[in-house]
Amino acid sequence: MGESLRVGIVGAGKISGAYLSTLERLDSVRITAVTDLDPDRARACAARAGDAVAVAPTVAALVARDDVDAVLNLTVPAAHADVALAALAAGKHVYGEKPLAADREEAGAVLAAARAAGLRVACAPDTVLGTGTQTARKAVDDGLIGTPVAATAFMTTAGHEAWHPDPEFYYRPGGGPLLDMGPYYLSALVQLLGPVVKVTGASSRPRAERTIGGGPRAGHTFPVAVDTHVTGVLEHTGGALTTLVMSFDIRAARLPRIEVHGTGASLSVPDPNGFDGPVEIHRGDGWQPLPVSAGHRGAGRGTGLADLAAALAAGRPHRASAELAAHVLDVMLTLLDAAEEGRALPVTSTCERPAPVR
Repeated sequence: MGESLRVGIVGAGKISGAYLSTLERLDSVRITAVTDLDPDRARACAARAGDAVAVAPTVAALVARDDVDAVLNLTVPAAHADVALAALAAGKHVYGEKPLAADREEAGAVLAAARAAGLRVACAPDTVLGTGTQTARKAVDDGLIGTPVAATAFMTTAGHEAWHPDPEFYYRPGGGPLLDMGPYYLSALVQLLGPVVKVTGASSRPRAERTIGGGPRAGHTFPVAVDTHVTGVLEHTGGALTTLVMSFDIRAARLPRIEVHGTGASLSVPDPNGFDGPVEIHRGDGWQPLPVSAGHRGAGRGTGLADLAAALAAGRPHRASAELAAHVLDVMLTLLDAAEEGRALPVTSTCERPAPVR
């Protein structure tokens, strides 16, 4: 076995715990340093990651360390591009939480910097590398549903203010249901059906204000600055059409997460915000479960970083690629543009479907 990929964590918030739960059981990745705006939070994260893990005072200090090969970027979305660019400038590979950047220009800058430096950039979500999406993809690739014709993708909730103590950022520019949850669904759809070439859509903002439902700020009202119900139709390269609904305005629903419909059968795909779950096929005789046939078993947040480490060691492309993340970001922003303009718009970016996980 080769040397472990030495990783410095930038951002020690709640999501860092999920990553550590996965990374602490892998030999291919070793945490060597942590930094956060809150020093106490950084120290707590470092203590959990191991006795030898250093606490760096700043991002600049962390990316300058000789014992950091790659940066795990777990900062807030507005800081994703700045941290990635700082890491690349210091000669470090990057794996970041979604989204890749706040807009197309920032995403393009990150891709260009990585190419110029000969470095790798990977990006969540890595949920699509688990057994759920990968088993479904293998069924599509093996022709079990015939030629894909259509898909549906639904993410519906009444809004995060019902449970989140500080939900305002979900309702500010850069937030909303599509940009918050869309990366999971669109990354899965690209895995299943390929990149998107055209979109059309509509969106609405039924409420101008929201009220926090629990916690110390219960009853506090705040303004809504983004559309909270987004629906669209996506045309994939092979011609399949996906109907997409992302909403913070639906109290309850009995909608599937993702379904893919072909000329020979229909496929039920589990929640793309998780790594596993049942995959079922309907050939006209009722829904039947498919056995797990692809994907990482027991995967968790950080599986994409482990895949990056393996790809670096083997000299192959990594699967949770920045190009995929940039395309997903472009699809989401183009859909919002199409909804605002009231017309279909082309998606000018594209990407390769990542290699399947067998």
